[in-house]
Amino acid sequence: MDSEKEEHLRLAAIIKGVHADLRKKYKNGSNDLDGIWKTHCSDQSVLKEYADAMYNLSCNHWSKLPKTRIDWCRETIMEYFYNDGLKKALEKEQRRDAHRLKIKLACQDSNLLDRSDENRKRISETDSRAASNLVSDVQAEVLSTLDFQESQIEGKIRLLDVGSCFNPFARYDDFLAVGIDIGPATSNVLCCDFLQLETTSPLEIDIIKSYLQNLKSPVTELPKNSFHVIVFSLLLEYLPSPDQRWTCCLKANELLNTNGLLLIITPDSHKQHRNAAMIKSWKEAIESIGFKQWRYVKLEHLHCLAFRKSAKTEELSVDLNVPSGMLYIPQDFHELSDSTNMCEYSEEDEKFFMDSAGELPCFHSFDEN
Repeated sequence: MDSEKEEHLRLAAIIKGVHADLRKKYKNGSNDLDGIWKTHCSDQSVLKEYADAMYNLSCNHWSKLPKTRIDWCRETIMEYFYNDGLKKALEKEQRRDAHRLKIKLACQDSNLLDRSDENRKRISETDSRAASNLVSDVQAEVLSTLDFQESQIEGKIRLLDVGSCFNPFARYDDFLAVGIDIGPATSNVLCCDFLQLETTSPLEIDIIKSYLQNLKSPVTELPKNSFHVIVFSLLLEYLPSPDQRWTCCLKANELLNTNGLLLIITPDSHKQHRNAAMIKSWKEAIESIGFKQWRYVKLEHLHCLAFRKSAKTEELSVDLNVPSGMLYIPQDFHELSDSTNMCEYSEEDEKFFMDSAGELPCFHSFDEN
């Protein structure tokens, strides 16, 4: 084995080991998740080792691949905002709302046939008001879209990269990229525990740019509705608890503008349909808090998802019947022995890390349906 391959294996083993060790601690002491996470975030030696390993893998190994997860994110963002992706999604939603309205009115007309004159008049008046409200909602959706496109995308797209490591999006002129991480690898990434981040009242559009450009470490709060895009790239599987993943998605919803985009990239080393149930569960959970899936791409070793924050989110009450446990990953059900070695690694693992964090071969995508 050549020296470059050995170094690749060593660095990837560090990544895998930190994930496994954190999950093991959570399984052994799940009643004190906050304490376990706080201890992890304060262990600067582990965080630095992890950040250095991820930075070196990304810049010295995975960057040699023809297309990366970062490229996919950028292409998806540009298509959504500048190549009619958002416009088409909202036109489709408008057609659906109009279709639902027609069905509802048809059912109401049918019900009136069996009513007395007095009841028929009362029901008709009530249903007319309901129909008028639904039409107003559809019109408001369109107006919101026009306002979003014409006034909110002025200048650069505001992007928050959570678990950023080295802020790879900063190199693109299209973005005002804010990278945050519990253990930054470079100085252009701000130290921030996203799980503990406070969301504050929204700022006026004309001062958001200045506010974001002048952020300093540590970041403990951010204004709601500040970003056009939030990226969770290889983030959610880092967290040992479904509750933590749920918290991240809730905060993303608060921080995104209406019709903003949440991008989630998560690894999967199994065959295409092995974890289809997991992705379906994630979709249901995330859509329950006001998102609409816009795009889904399945790669050999990656799931790439794009969710649009619905314009109706402001009126949303979180569905308490949707448990946070729906944001599970297969590792949640794996048993980890006390003898788990932080540096145990195999060539199969090496291939998985190479594929999942780097190359994006030909893929099939499924847009919002």
